[in-house]
Amino acid sequence: MSASAPSSSSDPTRFAGVDAPPRVRRLLAALHALAVQTLSTPLKLTIVELERELFRDAERARNSQIQADIYAQARRLHDVNAQFAPRFLDALATALANLREPRVRHVPAPSAPVAATTLTLVTDTDIDRDIVLADITRREAQRSASALQLLGQRFGVLAAGPAFDAEDLPFGPYVLCRITRELGEEFALGLETQLALFRVFDRQLLERLGELLERANVLLTHEGVLPGLVYTPYLARSATTRRIVTGPERGTGAAPLREPGGAGGRPLTGWSGSASSGSWAAMTSEAIGQMAPPAPAAAAAAPADAAPVDMNAPALSALHHLLDAARHTQGPAGLGHGTAVTPGQPGIAAGPDTGRVEGAQAATGASPHANAAGEGERPEPVAISSGNLHATLAKLQAQSAGVRRSMADLHNALLAQMRADHGPQAALTVKDTDTFDLLDMLYGQIHREVRPDAAAVDLLTRLQVPVARAALSDPAFFVRDQHPARELLNAVAEAGANWLGEEDVDPQLVQKLDRAVDKVVTDYEGDAAVFEAANDEIQQHFRALAHKAELAERRHVEAARGKERLESAKQQAGASIEQLCAQTAPPRFVQSLLKQAWSDVLTLTLLRSGEGSEQWQAREQETARIAEVTCQPPGSAGSDTQLGEQVEAALLQVGYHQDEAAAIARRLSTPGGEDDSSSRTELTARIRARTRLGEQAEGTEARREAPLARSPAEEDCYRQLRTLPFGTWFEFTTNQQGDMRRQRLSWYSLITDNALFVNPRGQKVAEHSLDSLARLMVHGQARLVSEGKSRLIDRAWQATLRTLRSLAGTPATAETDE
Repeated sequence: MSASAPSSSSDPTRFAGVDAPPRVRRLLAALHALAVQTLSTPLKLTIVELERELFRDAERARNSQIQADIYAQARRLHDVNAQFAPRFLDALATALANLREPRVRHVPAPSAPVAATTLTLVTDTDIDRDIVLADITRREAQRSASALQLLGQRFGVLAAGPAFDAEDLPFGPYVLCRITRELGEEFALGLETQLALFRVFDRQLLERLGELLERANVLLTHEGVLPGLVYTPYLARSATTRRIVTGPERGTGAAPLREPGGAGGRPLTGWSGSASSGSWAAMTSEAIGQMAPPAPAAAAAAPADAAPVDMNAPALSALHHLLDAARHTQGPAGLGHGTAVTPGQPGIAAGPDTGRVEGAQAATGASPHANAAGEGERPEPVAISSGNLHATLAKLQAQSAGVRRSMADLHNALLAQMRADHGPQAALTVKDTDTFDLLDMLYGQIHREVRPDAAAVDLLTRLQVPVARAALSDPAFFVRDQHPARELLNAVAEAGANWLGEEDVDPQLVQKLDRAVDKVVTDYEGDAAVFEAANDEIQQHFRALAHKAELAERRHVEAARGKERLESAKQQAGASIEQLCAQTAPPRFVQSLLKQAWSDVLTLTLLRSGEGSEQWQAREQETARIAEVTCQPPGSAGSDTQLGEQVEAALLQVGYHQDEAAAIARRLSTPGGEDDSSSRTELTARIRARTRLGEQAEGTEARREAPLARSPAEEDCYRQLRTLPFGTWFEFTTNQQGDMRRQRLSWYSLITDNALFVNPRGQKVAEHSLDSLARLMVHGQARLVSEGKSRLIDRAWQATLRTLRSLAGTPATAETDE
């Protein structure tokens, strides 16, 4: 059937008309609600990022006409922005509602033969559009092959038909890309704009596809749709091997567990341990409360031949005004005038004295204020030129030593060197002073998260001069997205916070960081490409480490999956024997032999052959025959020799010795379970002394005990833990001082309730039951890491802005990360 266009909200009644059982309709509604929860934000960010990309294309346009055309496309996106996400989710709901309809591949129909005189040329853009979509779908299908295979099988169950191929799967990349292409045509976007839309869609939404597929599989598994399904060979999930792209969402990032995608943010699953870079212009505008107008609209209002609009100017100007307000609030002896900042409280300090020149007077050297009485002989400050400033910093860069210092110390050393070279009147301009003040606050926040004994602390100190030079050279350093110097600074800082702990020091990583920082200190002379090259080298090493960690994690996950299958087989075998004993009531000693020795035989058969195999059916027949024979009165008939041989052979396969297997077989094949040639006491002692199948792997018996009753908060955490995607990061408290250790939830079982944790190297470090993990979270001993935590450098900048607002006396707006 064809579903009518429903609204984008997760309304359970939208699938009421689907020709399917009520349970299937309920699951379709739950799957669509999951898609709305997971994809709504990326869909909105897709159009926002498309606007930005169009504006960047306009800046690089070859002539004014092309620039005007791009601006016209950007204006169209204002209407598209409000409709794109709802219509996309409507189309996805239609695909789910048509799950039981005949599957039709959306491929171009073969064209009829045409005469040579009617042949026409196909534009390169049409070809490019097909190539881009084909490349995106093929790459994503390869990366998410495992999850797509499992979900295709489960969707086949819902559709009461064969498994879905990746091309037909509603949650698959082919269907999602087809919906995007159809929407691009419906909104009448230009061909170049559609190409840009596909690229942005790939970055913003398809990077989250692994999370959507993983959560859909977990949901259907929890609902009993092929709960024991395993796909081999095992392929890495995209959600655990690629970065997760986020927008300017804010949050503590390490908060008690909340609904994924809700106020607490989506769980972080990337191997880097942090989300992608945030927009510093957006963060600055939000924190200051002076949002800049949308760039495309501002640009479109300008003439076609006008100079490109500076997107960062409003945020940059507002940032300087906030610094001025902070200095004014602190008074004459406050910010920028030599007042020391309270230890542990980041602040703004410009050195031992003013050391700066106000406004336009900086160019002439005139004093911004009349000298106070008694200071007539003091020379008026004169701002040195930019060239002399960088020459002085280059001298300090060459003299950089291994002594740890703050950015304020560097500022003081710069003023001292300037005055030694250019006279006691040498000073900095207001903007240069602002730059040092902001760098000092930013560095202070970074050092709060880096371990004091980490090697990265010295590396951060050595980067101070090059970073200061980069910030002084680029006025938009604090509002430009992904500045190369900040990217390198973040890489070094995160290494000190995450990778270089006391227990997991990586000498190769330390050496790589040291070489990269040395290269910057030696080669940087104003070219930002030096930072970029150094950061690329570090990122390559990080990717290599992540790949090794993924391989190590995969081995642990496969071992855990094997244990889960073993536990599931033991439970099924035990349930089968319990049912038999309840129905036929064989002698008590026979029941004991069945529950211990014969249970291992049934478990091994299930593991090797499966429940639907001929071997399992044969074992069930043997079990029923054992009950039939042993329920007869002792001496009423002879032993069943054939049954005894089958039982003995089966017991030998699970590791019983010849004499033990023969004694057990005689009792299980004789009426009443009697055997004069063996002692019950001796046989019982020997069986109990044996290590049963699977017992050596885990202390499973302890986990089978019923857990204590959970409180409502613990129950909420427990339910949400059972829906988390594999690869979610947690932070565990390691001591009474509150130090946190980050571990990755690589895998968990809904059957055994067991959760496997690895460290950033992929090595197994802990196992918890989901019940105990929920209790740890409620008591603050474990915290879920969400995407909102973002990167260390972004968190440090957000904290800097909050501190700056506090110093300026500006009321803070409600923020989710506070």
